[in-house]
Amino acid sequence: MNKRWTHRPEGSNWGDFGPDDQVGRMNLVTPEARLRGAKEIREGLAFCLSLPLDYPGGNVLMPLRREPVFRHERRGEGHNYNYEMSGVSPCYCDIVSDDAVTLYTQYSTQWDALAHVGQMFDVDGDGTAEKVYYNGYQGGRDITGPDDGEARGAEALGIENLAATGVQGRGVLVDLERLHGRERVAVGYDGLMRAMEGMDVTIEPGDFLCLYTGFADLILSMNKKPDPDVLATSCAALDGRDDKLLNFITDSGIAAICADNFAVEAYPARTPDSERYPALPLHNHCLFKLGIHLGELWYYAQLAAWLREAKRSAFFLTAPPLRLPGSVGSPLTPIATV
Repeated sequence: MNKRWTHRPEGSNWGDFGPDDQVGRMNLVTPEARLRGAKEIREGLAFCLSLPLDYPGGNVLMPLRREPVFRHERRGEGHNYNYEMSGVSPCYCDIVSDDAVTLYTQYSTQWDALAHVGQMFDVDGDGTAEKVYYNGYQGGRDITGPDDGEARGAEALGIENLAATGVQGRGVLVDLERLHGRERVAVGYDGLMRAMEGMDVTIEPGDFLCLYTGFADLILSMNKKPDPDVLATSCAALDGRDDKLLNFITDSGIAAICADNFAVEAYPARTPDSERYPALPLHNHCLFKLGIHLGELWYYAQLAAWLREAKRSAFFLTAPPLRLPGSVGSPLTPIATV
């Protein structure tokens, strides 16, 4: 019995990490798991795993998310940018610059918070489905927006909870681009296992599963003028309708999935033989049921090339989001160290 739910979704782990848990499978990133990741640092080389945060460019790919916009505050006759401090005192010779930015938190390289995707689900058994997120936290009560009367944001499951864990551990890169090139392929369990053949490590609980498809490379090559038709028919993505794949995600104990594409999973997903179903089945399985954070639009090209040459798959990952209370997502600049 939990104060937020009387029964949980089939296949979920609600309550397994405690009735008030807000970080899900990040609980499996233990000190031992971090030490396992730290052992992958052998050369001292670091790779930036973020796109420039003004990519992909424009909003043709995602109309509800817009590229960053900078602004500058007024100061005296001008602005607080290239501002001569002699305007404060004739003795000063400094020049200062400040700026501000309006940034959609999931425009570019990002983490999804557990408050990003939920489901209509009857948590109290009264026959009526409610807006529910991981571990029974509810929309309209714990996660509130403008249509709920008072927009307080994600008072539960916000991205700051992920940030507070530190987000460091072992990343394991599965190189789907090596297998498929830029071909559009929906990868289920069998395809993922085929891509993992010959890797020098096995995936263990608390690892970060990282997927390289080449999608972010393609976006970068478009120079902020993305072609939606080309991108919609390019590069591999996980098949969120594949039950064997979902079972693997459950059984593997991975802490998160971090991909270089939009959504991690193929969207739109295959249509199942049921009356009602999630449009984003992998999001539903990971964010809603298991508390597995998803990273999207990460950039792996340089790291993947190095790992191929070194015949390695694992690295030490450092990937904290912004500690921004109440947000359902966050930009970040992940770092891989090998």
